[in-house]
Amino acid sequence: MTSVGIVGIGTFFPKAVETAHDLASRTNIPEAVLREKMGIRRRHVASDAETVTMMASEAARKALSQAGVPPEKINLVISHGSEHKDHLVWNAAAKVQHNIGAANAYAFEIYALCAGAPIAMTTARGMMLADPNLEYVLLAAGSRENDLINFQNERSRFMFNFGAGAGAMLLQRDATQNLILGSSAFTDGSLSESVILTEAAIGDGAPVVGELRGRLDVTDGEYMAQRLGESSLGNFGRVIREAVERGGASLADVRFLGITHMKRSFYLQILESIGLTPEQSVYLEDYGHVQSVDQVLTVELGLAQGKIKPGDLIVLAGAGTGYTWSAAAVRWG
Repeated sequence: MTSVGIVGIGTFFPKAVETAHDLASRTNIPEAVLREKMGIRRRHVASDAETVTMMASEAARKALSQAGVPPEKINLVISHGSEHKDHLVWNAAAKVQHNIGAANAYAFEIYALCAGAPIAMTTARGMMLADPNLEYVLLAAGSRENDLINFQNERSRFMFNFGAGAGAMLLQRDATQNLILGSSAFTDGSLSESVILTEAAIGDGAPVVGELRGRLDVTDGEYMAQRLGESSLGNFGRVIREAVERGGASLADVRFLGITHMKRSFYLQILESIGLTPEQSVYLEDYGHVQSVDQVLTVELGLAQGKIKPGDLIVLAGAGTGYTWSAAAVRWG
């Protein structure tokens, strides 16, 4: 049977960082709360030149270099990063394709917010299994949605962990390593308008961001908190379990979880609920939440820290406002 595996990964992060100490004065939240409860030791902040596609292109080049694959061999580029990108109403994937010299590829975007990485992996895998002409597919994502946060807006507090950066995965058809086995996703559409851009969230004297006028805001915080409190843990468990089972395994076989950055207590609760420990995961407290970049970053860090070993079953999971939960199971090595 035809297989699809990950043959190269790469990330890019701006050099500029903002620490919990820096954020404390901007948010009026004590540094200890930012560090211990919200899990933010630092986050990267992009310059004007570090656009979404510039960062995604740098990550993509690293993934290609790691795989030893020239850009001319790529058949498809899929961008699954932020919609807050270089331009409005614009195909960022085409810019990445051009930047890296993937002259024989076509390019398009998919968008599932912070649930995007597992869904992009699923989309690419399905296309590659169906089309023998797709030998190499590049997934690339960049985000700088921290630009869209007013740190004086208490309603957007759960988004204060946003940071900038990019990640990429190169997938190969008929691969023999790092095989994508199964996936799952679930959406609760009752939360579809829970987080949107509003002018009310801009704040006094805040500049317009590029072509956008607005900041990310929560429309009904009470309902969102109640609904997520009732369902988020169960929905994470559901998509993780389904991804593993659809890949022919069980939760007991999982050895590593790479998951979206979130407050520390909920992260630990998710690990416990699926029978894992913090030693079997990576907490992104030195990066914050970088939208759908988080998953490839956890793989990179997990490998560097010796937490992912050949033969391990790993799961990459995320959740994005809208509200969608997603997961993909990979047999590493």
